[in-house]
Amino acid sequence: MDKFVNINIEDKNVATMPILKSTIGENVIDMRTLGKQGVWSYDPGFLSTASCNSKITYIDGDKGQLLYRGYPIEQLAEYSDYLEGAYLLLNGELPTLEQKNNLVLYINDHVLLHEQIINIFNGFNRNAHPMSILSSLVGALSSYHPEGFSFNNTEIRTSVILNLIAKMPTLTAMAYRFNQGLSFVYPNSKLSYAENFLYMMFSVENKPFTVNPIIAKAFDRILLLHADHEQNASTSAVRVAGSSGTHPYAAICAGITTLWGPAHGGANEAVLKMLNEIGSEDNVVKYVEGVKDKKYRLMGFGHRVYKNFDPRANIMRNTCHDVLDVLGKNNDNLFKIAMKLESVALSDKYFIEHKLYPNVDFYSGIILKAIGIPESMFTVIFALARTVGWLSHWQEMITDPELKISRPRQLYTGYTSRDYLKIEQR
Repeated sequence: MDKFVNINIEDKNVATMPILKSTIGENVIDMRTLGKQGVWSYDPGFLSTASCNSKITYIDGDKGQLLYRGYPIEQLAEYSDYLEGAYLLLNGELPTLEQKNNLVLYINDHVLLHEQIINIFNGFNRNAHPMSILSSLVGALSSYHPEGFSFNNTEIRTSVILNLIAKMPTLTAMAYRFNQGLSFVYPNSKLSYAENFLYMMFSVENKPFTVNPIIAKAFDRILLLHADHEQNASTSAVRVAGSSGTHPYAAICAGITTLWGPAHGGANEAVLKMLNEIGSEDNVVKYVEGVKDKKYRLMGFGHRVYKNFDPRANIMRNTCHDVLDVLGKNNDNLFKIAMKLESVALSDKYFIEHKLYPNVDFYSGIILKAIGIPESMFTVIFALARTVGWLSHWQEMITDPELKISRPRQLYTGYTSRDYLKIEQR
């Protein structure tokens, strides 16, 4: 039997709302009829509001569980790769071998940029933040794909989605090389998605460049683990922008600029800043004590959503140690501080009781730093990874028969009506 919630104001029933059942997780009160009674709910940050229904990603923060289309992230990280995960997020099912091969071929055929897009770089300062460059380039890319507005056509929508996934590594690598004053490296379609990105980032002209398979696997895993994370701020921004019917690349720009905010996409960069502030292995214990006394903030530990542990963190921890081993950086001062901090925190009663375990940002920042990616690029890498998640949610939203343009309400606390006074009377 269906369950309902009654809303009473001054002993008068103003609404009877059904409870919508989820397959797993929290059920939701259907409040769509509440506004017809002249009453709104008040929920700053929408922390208790379900803005949509979705079949893409599920998070159980208490259990430390993350599912992509029902598949545990641990299984995908062990057996899958980023492009297979992208297919899963976009289509709801894992690809067959033929479908996977066709996806790889399509991506490889669309990695190149129009030369006019490359000319846009001439308008940026060399020290421009790569996130400003990336958002501008993605926005400009929409002008080369006006067919993106025909998103009700399944074939066109798919091609527009895959085209951006193909070009994001190229755009991202070029943003890096522009900042560094280096010439651009054009993509190599014979390489995998992760290998090709690292090739475009770090290869040197007239010198052979081979991507270490352990490094490539680690980077691919970073992309996969960051591909989607339910209704976070940037994903919600994409949905809000996309609900107006704008070009999908414009909606993705909304996600990129939202991710640029340090409260959302800057966590792994903050980890590196913290490690530099600690300065030495000898200062770790003192710093940990300072964290307990609220003198310092411990970055990269705990998570707003995961109340137990971040399921992505254990995967990244092993990957992190593999990368440090293969690069011979276990004795690097910064990484020694990180490993000492990890060891102290994992064995400290205070952190265990407060469930302050290292999260995915702690390890991903260390990995990115180890393979030579500067901190200014960390959020850009995040955007590269999250693009497929944003596009998956945009596609789910735009094909939802219940789609309506987003229009949040407000609790107005300003002046009531006032009469205008001429300037001489003020």
